[in-house]
Amino acid sequence: MTRRISTNLASGGFTYIGLLILLALMGITTVAAIHLGFIMQRRSAEQELLEIGREYKNAFISYAIATPVGANRYPKSLEDLLLDPRYTQKKRHLRKIYIDPINDDNTWGLIKSPDGTGIIGVHSLSNAQPIKVGNFDDEFIQFADKRSYRDWVFGATF
Repeated sequence: MTRRISTNLASGGFTYIGLLILLALMGITTVAAIHLGFIMQRRSAEQELLEIGREYKNAFISYAIATPVGANRYPKSLEDLLLDPRYTQKKRHLRKIYIDPINDDNTWGLIKSPDGTGIIGVHSLSNAQPIKVGNFDDEFIQFADKRSYRDWVFGATF
């Protein structure tokens, strides 16, 4: 009878160790899944930032091209891209002021024109390091190896 009790106690110890190993593996798997989810979310936000940046870039170009003779070719505010104040009829260059997907905020860093009277570009206010550092489309090739999203400037270059 004593032999049977000692066998059950020994197998109980192996079961306990097996359970601890299983819990450790589940914890590691959970942490890896959360980290992977974060990276996937960040990549998605980066892609959205590039798409929104393209919209802003095209709006700045459209605004400059539509400039009447003698008028400033740079908007004074982002709202001027929504409804161009230089015209009496409705003229839109941008559908809405987009939210920065990295900061989840509608506040953008503004790049002023050389004379300081208008805006020529926007950038994210995030200091976070981008995941994407290469393999950009030709229009964003200048973003290669940038250290933060602040360095991703979207604007018209003439």
